[in-house]
Amino acid sequence: MMTAYIIRRLLQSVIVIIGVTLLSFLTLHLAGDPTYLYVSERASEQEIIDTRQKLGFDRPLPVQYIDYIGGVLTGDFGTSLRARQPAMELVMERLPATLELTLFAMAISTVIAIPIGILAAINRGTPFDGGIMLFAMFGQSIPSFWLGIMLILSVGLGLRALPISGHVPLLEPLFAGDFQTAFANSGDALRYLIMPGITVGVFSLSRNARLVRSAMLEVLSQEYVTTARSKGLREQVVIVRHALRNALIPIVTMIGLEFGFLLSGVVVAETVFSWPGVGRLVFNAITQRDIPVVQASVVLFSFLFVGLNLLIDIIYAQLDPRIRLR
Repeated sequence: MMTAYIIRRLLQSVIVIIGVTLLSFLTLHLAGDPTYLYVSERASEQEIIDTRQKLGFDRPLPVQYIDYIGGVLTGDFGTSLRARQPAMELVMERLPATLELTLFAMAISTVIAIPIGILAAINRGTPFDGGIMLFAMFGQSIPSFWLGIMLILSVGLGLRALPISGHVPLLEPLFAGDFQTAFANSGDALRYLIMPGITVGVFSLSRNARLVRSAMLEVLSQEYVTTARSKGLREQVVIVRHALRNALIPIVTMIGLEFGFLLSGVVVAETVFSWPGVGRLVFNAITQRDIPVVQASVVLFSFLFVGLNLLIDIIYAQLDPRIRLR
């Protein structure tokens, strides 16, 4: 039954990926003939015709889409219109920096949110609970770009405690197997990560704390928790073994969706803090109409997001076997 469940989820993931590639392909043709993106304004009519034939834009759209799918499978999205480099190569160069920021913000938004959400649920109606909910309300109300600017003005320029821009590679040497360099860079990398990480993670931290609190309150009101307490079990055992374990499904959902949400939300922090990530690259590519770079970024992020959701679905099925029947 588990195998059938995984196969169904795989098929659904393939359908989503096909839809994303179709939309990504069509964006190139929304403004008309894409040939004019690849030639100068002074190009002659013959140069335009030659370029159209060279790039295959003179063929029917279904044929172009099939060729595009072939490029997606091989990682070939064409050449950046501005950098004159392979589009996917540009994206992959920036990906480690974006993953660093995303994972750091995710650590902030989950590692902190889970314990404070649990504590708020346990201490429901107390000043601690009220303070957490007040913090969550403000955290979800503050625009991330404003928070980033305030951190730069106060912590970066006022206290001069942290750098206001720049980046020290951490994941890149790890991917290359250079663990010594990664360890040597870890201290400086953390200093550069703190302010943009907080900028990205505060909204999610606030939302997740409320979600964990709600999930725990729902579980704590169940009869089996009351029964566990009546048996004389310690409160810590009741919370960890009985309540938290049964509240894990919405929390796992939160963690799975969080990665995609943060991955798409880092563009603001990367712009404010001049972070050399994919978000900033895509922002510049959109303003410059560099469609191949936009396509490569969208498809890559879609693969990451769909793959993570598939993994979360499998974890679901392990936590609650009833989900396999749906």
